[in-house]
Amino acid sequence: MAPRPDQPTLASALVPEQPTLADLVAAAARCQACELWSSGTQTVFGAGPPEAELMLVGEQPGDREDLEGAPFVGPAGKVLDRGLRAAGIARDQAYATNVVKHFKWTPRGKRRLHQTPNAAEQAACRPWLDAELAVVRPKVLVALGATAATSLLGRGFRVSRDRGRFVESSLAPYVLATVHPSSILRSRDDDERRAAMDGFVADLAVAASVLRGQGATPFAAEDGP
Repeated sequence: MAPRPDQPTLASALVPEQPTLADLVAAAARCQACELWSSGTQTVFGAGPPEAELMLVGEQPGDREDLEGAPFVGPAGKVLDRGLRAAGIARDQAYATNVVKHFKWTPRGKRRLHQTPNAAEQAACRPWLDAELAVVRPKVLVALGATAATSLLGRGFRVSRDRGRFVESSLAPYVLATVHPSSILRSRDDDERRAAMDGFVADLAVAASVLRGQGATPFAAEDGP
């Protein structure tokens, strides 16, 4: 684990000028912009090719991600992999990250249970996500779940109402939201799980159509992220 600084520092002060992704990973390892660094094993930064046309943004790393130091490597990541394959998207061609880079959890016996990061924690981590967007400059940005969607698109956005369709945003030419793959794991039975997966794949297929050059005219980005 990377050493921590003696005093908390705002993330914006740690972001290098004109960084590469490697620069951002190294700088974020020292981040103490909110209290989550103290309970997480390590900073879990985004991963994927710097020239990726597709960026996937979730809420935060989970238990496996926190231990392994990589995004979407746990059970929800396996669901994401299946969804991407079914939609015709190669996972290794996508850049995957989270709104918050540390695992927020509460103990339950020997288990660490996920807790949703609050608005202050999301805001403290936002400079890292903005920096990732500036470096990668994805053609398509997909928010996974309600936390990512509202963080990126505003509190008025509702995944249940607006999922699977492009919305206007300065963050990328094409921006849409879908459910977080972890929600599929929480389905009550096989039928519900199958329907949830079908909907997830359908949303990802909208993104895939753009990546194949078959999508609609993009919304114009204004000033970047």
